[in-house]
Amino acid sequence: LYCYRVASVVGLLSAEIFGYTNRQTLKYAHDLGLAFQLTNIIRDVGEDARRGRIYLPIDELQRFNVPARQILDGQHSEDFRKLMSFQAERARQLYDQAFAQLPAEDRKAQRPGLIMAAIYRSLLDEIEADGFLVLDRRTSLTPLRKIWLAGMTWFKG
Repeated sequence: LYCYRVASVVGLLSAEIFGYTNRQTLKYAHDLGLAFQLTNIIRDVGEDARRGRIYLPIDELQRFNVPARQILDGQHSEDFRKLMSFQAERARQLYDQAFAQLPAEDRKAQRPGLIMAAIYRSLLDEIEADGFLVLDRRTSLTPLRKIWLAGMTWFKG
């Protein structure tokens, strides 16, 4: 519900602004918003913890044996890495689900969202490649890489 309210609603509004002809595009926008928010949560776990906040579900912390105190104290562990891997896979499934729901006739109009998706998904890959060391650092892409991803996505259509 939180992810819907802070991200899917933005995706739905963006789809309206960018334009669409097929209502299926709204399902794409909804799921893409969820994927973006999950990526943000993964990226910002450490920053949020330093503010005394955790945006990961308690039942999933328990499932992976990651006490909230461990996150708040910035302590990496194998269990934490597994939890983050689980979250990243959930985000990837939402990206895939969103892309599968975007009708071909609306792809061009929705290019801004597709560009953001290329950037966010690359960020997610980078975070994973770094071993999910998000408790003590914030992984980001260089501006040049973002521009390259944007250009590649724009010209892909």
